[in-house]
Amino acid sequence: MTQELSTTTPSQLSGRTPDWWRDAVIYQIYVRSFADANGDGVGDLRGIRDRLPYLADLGVDAVWLTPFYASPQADGGYDVADYRAVDPVFGALNDADDVVREAHRLGLRVIVDIVPNHTSDQHVWFRSALAGGPERTHYHFRAGRGPDGEQPPNDWESVFGGPAWTRTANGEWYLHLFAPEQPDLNWEHPAVQEEFEAVLRFWLDLGVDGFRIDVAHGMVKADGLPDIGLREQAKMIGAQVLPFFDQDGVHEIHRSWRRLLDGYDGERIGVAEAWAPTPERLALYVRPDEMHQAFNFQFLRCPWDAEPMREVIDASLAATTSVGAPTTWVLSNHDVTRHTTRYGGGRRGLRRARAAA
Repeated sequence: MTQELSTTTPSQLSGRTPDWWRDAVIYQIYVRSFADANGDGVGDLRGIRDRLPYLADLGVDAVWLTPFYASPQADGGYDVADYRAVDPVFGALNDADDVVREAHRLGLRVIVDIVPNHTSDQHVWFRSALAGGPERTHYHFRAGRGPDGEQPPNDWESVFGGPAWTRTANGEWYLHLFAPEQPDLNWEHPAVQEEFEAVLRFWLDLGVDGFRIDVAHGMVKADGLPDIGLREQAKMIGAQVLPFFDQDGVHEIHRSWRRLLDGYDGERIGVAEAWAPTPERLALYVRPDEMHQAFNFQFLRCPWDAEPMREVIDASLAATTSVGAPTTWVLSNHDVTRHTTRYGGGRRGLRRARAAA
């Protein structure tokens, strides 16, 4: 059954405002916990729609929704089984459409998460790959090392701990930089590139105002998937470029997505969740032909102390100004301790959090 969805565009909000993102306040909505409209104990899209007026009254310019796509929920929805379907626990596709239309009526923009580094192991591609289908080339399958292939293909470790490889029933191994339920996609394959361009267009046509790109520093892996050395790997996380993160090849993907975004009405944006070792490396993600914004994790991780905060702010401004982009002041998200607690907790943490905001 085909569902007819109405669409709105950013230009219908309040006239042409192509640079709205340069000084916007963006509020993250963690869909599962924000608002429950049907009383089942889980937040949902209808709950979000009903409470959008409160966010508009706060002076928020845009909302960012965490993944609400069809998913087994092995990693809070960041294991996507179908990028064009809403998980029934959160509602239906018409509920997503209602959120976008109501947000636009209130003058709010809507940014949705996109998860391009990996799919769910329940995605139709991966299920076919395990069965020997042609989609095997859409992922990273390798023979193991050792006499019987019993050792992983290299020494990479998962961000969640343990080897970044899982062995299949036929003796091969597949790469997952996160949970075993999240196999990494092979972005050298044209079908992967074409599929995500189609997914982006699907949601842009529905009317969303942009995308927060999960693991925007991932996707591209170094040729040959070289060993790192476990001791070196532990020291390098967040300090240097790794063969599976912040590879130069990711920037061509972001350039192609920027061209796609610009092809709409000039007001849709891309926000990179990019963990880069330096402000200068982070600035590469927001060059004029790439993403509009990138999460400033150096600022987020800075302690509440005047001198280190001044250093981070100055370095961030210098790096982004060099490419003509604004920096972002990220206080917290679902991956880190919220800033009220991080800044000391209690009344002191609350005062500091309000000052930061």
